[in-house]
Amino acid sequence: MSFCFNFDVPAQTTNPDCADGNELQNRKKDNAANSTEDKIKPAEPVKAAKEHFPLSDPEFLLMDAVTETVTIGTLPPLHFLNETVFERTTSEREDGEKIISRTVEQKSDLISGVYEGGLKVWECTYDLLELIERDGETFGGKAVLDLGCGAGLLGILALKRGARQVHFQDYNSTVIEQLTVPNVMLNCQDNDDDDDEVDSEDDKEGRSKGRIQEDGCKMKAKGTQEVKDGSPLPKKRAIDLSQQPLLSKCRFFSGDWSTFLALVKKEDPQPKYDIIFTSETIYNTAYYPALHETLHMLLAQRGVVYLATKSHYFGVGGGLHLFETFVEQKGIFSLDHLWDGEEGLQRHVVVLRFKTAKDT
Repeated sequence: MSFCFNFDVPAQTTNPDCADGNELQNRKKDNAANSTEDKIKPAEPVKAAKEHFPLSDPEFLLMDAVTETVTIGTLPPLHFLNETVFERTTSEREDGEKIISRTVEQKSDLISGVYEGGLKVWECTYDLLELIERDGETFGGKAVLDLGCGAGLLGILALKRGARQVHFQDYNSTVIEQLTVPNVMLNCQDNDDDDDEVDSEDDKEGRSKGRIQEDGCKMKAKGTQEVKDGSPLPKKRAIDLSQQPLLSKCRFFSGDWSTFLALVKKEDPQPKYDIIFTSETIYNTAYYPALHETLHMLLAQRGVVYLATKSHYFGVGGGLHLFETFVEQKGIFSLDHLWDGEEGLQRHVVVLRFKTAKDT
């Protein structure tokens, strides 16, 4: 299954499912002759950043929550709010930005400068989770930033695997308050239920392949969203998480990357992150300068950036090739491919590190 953005832009948008692979490669080659800087479009007006504090009423956010669980190999299970039910209950949620109702009304996965796609778990996030499981990345004692976090699964994994601190950032405050924070709370619950259960052979097989499970419902293929037979999903009652130690390691921010950077740079000491995760965030070339500057200023000297992306995002026109060229022109980071998918619209996981003397 492939995901696509429905951009709020003129009608020249092309459906990636219908795109010819050779045509895409030819476009890449044509673009290579031009400067990436020339392709950077004017950025949208910046959105003020702010920090969100989730502990005022932890039980309320999870009251009657309907959840799903993704299990990939040996990774701990990751829980998150069911997307379909989340959309159906929009009228019950506080949304000062009005993004939930607008996305439902417009049937749009992204409204540039208004809503940046954080309410969905995009498929490249699963690619990065699978790579982490394959390569055995460790997080013990590390500071982690989940940049453009959306549901926050990457940061949540780091949290459950012993990160010293995990910070979550997304463009929209509604995403942070109504999705990221509840998801983190779900995963901060004690693992007593998991420990008390004895895995069946089918459970073990499913975990090795990587699947999503609706709590109490049938198993589903990774990345799919559905409600079984139109019937309501089982609800999961919240417990008091205000004393949960994992949650105390987390901070949550919303806003444009440039204002987020300005906000955290005021802190003494300024945070530096050993690992920065960012998934499906290079779809718009207008955001490259702010993204690059944020990575430059917040990555620890020996830190790594894991970036998961598609080759090309139709509509706005960003993608890995243009971002690679942009990074090369800046001369700050080296960029290496960790995984390249060959099926459909190609997907990739790359890593960025600060260049050393031998790289120059």
